Amino acid sequence: MIQDDVGLDDYKSIKEKRTIKMTNEKKQELDALCLHFRRTLIDILHQKQTGHPGGSLSVCEILTDLYFNDANITPENFGDRSRDKIVLCKGHAAPMLYLNLAEKGFFPKEALYTLRDIDSILQGHPCSKETPGVEASTGPLGAGYPLALGVALADMHDGIDAYTYAILGDGEINEGVVWETCMNASKFKADHLISILDWNGVQLDGTNAEIMPMGDVELKFKAFGYNTIVCDGHDVSAISAAIEVAKTVKGVPSIILAKTVKGKGISFMEGKNTWHGAPIKDEFYEIAVKELGGVQ
Repeated sequence: MIQDDVGLDDYKSIKEKRTIKMTNEKKQELDALCLHFRRTLIDILHQKQTGHPGGSLSVCEILTDLYFNDANITPENFGDRSRDKIVLCKGHAAPMLYLNLAEKGFFPKEALYTLRDIDSILQGHPCSKETPGVEASTGPLGAGYPLALGVALADMHDGIDAYTYAILGDGEINEGVVWETCMNASKFKADHLISILDWNGVQLDGTNAEIMPMGDVELKFKAFGYNTIVCDGHDVSAISAAIEVAKTVKGVPSIILAKTVKGKGISFMEGKNTWHGAPIKDEFYEIAVKELGGVQ
């Protein structure tokens, strides 16, 4: 049976119930991981003088909740189709993906400091051929989403009860292929595809409103047949609550519109498109380290 969309008021009550399930200890564990990831990210990108800080920082809690709380995925079960799958469609946020994968044990943490080196397993965008734990090679915006749908539909066809999580970016939803994918996801009732929009309101060259106004994004997804859920994308308990709600909805795909801040955690980066892919010079590094309480 197709269920009605979960409105924000309903979501708030569900979140309160879900927060009880996520203990304070678990939330503190995930929050500590996020802080550790932010500190390490800044250190790596400063040392390498390359990479994408803004979008990596905004997606931090989303990826961390998936890998360390809600998604069934480990180095041990990665070859098992019954595992969950995570597709980082906004591939430029690869540094935060790599931090999660290394912490999860997919490859040694020492490899993190080889980011974008010629022979490194960690390139500027995720590569499923070279990097353990990467589900799909992404980078050209819009390319990852139809692949994620294909994975979800293949599992459905073969009777595999697993979820595919697709993480989209603001600039990415400018792409027509995203909306073609939405039409197909609705037609084929892909209720095991859970999409998450890293909804920070900023893309490479400016704000969404400046570059390509999308109007009411939630209504757009609803018009394409999606169940929509709005949450705070920097609250791991809220993200987890939204995922739990999405899993209860049958017969239609769900998208979580996770409200985030580009460059979250570093004052001079927050909300600034200029930090989409800018190198972190020494003077900015010192400020960032101070704001994050040091480097781990």
